[in-house]
Amino acid sequence: MNRRVSTILAIAFLISVACAYLVWKVMGNNIAARQQAPATTRVLSAARDIKIGTVISASDLTTTEVVSVPKGVLVKPESAIGRGALSDIYQGEFIEDSRLATTGSGGGLAATIPPGMRACAVRVDDVVGVSGFATPGMRVDVIISGTPPQSASQSTGTEVRTLLQNIEVLSAGTDIQHDASGPKQVQVVNLLVTPEQAQLLSLASNQAHIQLVLRNPLDSTITPIAGTAMSNIFSGASTPVEPVHRGTNIGGALKNHAYTVIVINGSTRTKQIFTNPEGKE
Repeated sequence: MNRRVSTILAIAFLISVACAYLVWKVMGNNIAARQQAPATTRVLSAARDIKIGTVISASDLTTTEVVSVPKGVLVKPESAIGRGALSDIYQGEFIEDSRLATTGSGGGLAATIPPGMRACAVRVDDVVGVSGFATPGMRVDVIISGTPPQSASQSTGTEVRTLLQNIEVLSAGTDIQHDASGPKQVQVVNLLVTPEQAQLLSLASNQAHIQLVLRNPLDSTITPIAGTAMSNIFSGASTPVEPVHRGTNIGGALKNHAYTVIVINGSTRTKQIFTNPEGKE
């Protein structure tokens, strides 16, 4: 073998060795990078089931390692201890700031009331309370029935009207916990309402009979509903209770005495106004 061929073979061998070393180095770095554990952060999670209204203590908390901290999840135990739970938190769930009451507000029912809202208690029985199914988080309509304060000549007997719609049930009974055996039979239902709605409920509870109507929590539609009078039920009339527009009494004589008649035929609703200039009934 001549000198030239030997030189070429030697150079080729050195180049192959260098290439093999570079490939080994790159592959080794990639394998090491894959085997290296990613950086993790410890966040707070529930060590056991935490019921709504419970004041968080150190024994209720544990930590869980995560690669990326979810938005709103607490990291430090002192950020959660002493705050009331606004909803049920199950074992293993992250402790989120939005699911805890503000610091210093304590626990129990009061901690679950959002700012600007009120908890209004309504006395119910098994039937009125939707047979125990009016549990926290459910949505109900409030229906009242009674005799309106009007003169005997205008009275149509007992009337029923929908007072409030799509109202959230805050708690049921004297305990805000769920019954493990199923829906709890209650005597008091606390409804989450505005201050104005609380006044209406307070007045209605003293003057009328209140009944709760359970609705689908996903159905938030507010539907205009006319009241119904007992006289309409027995007479078979479908005309709802509507205010009657009348003229004014000027100088002791009834002028422009008008009557409003609303006729409902299937989905068609028409209104007619009849005027009696002489003021005769």
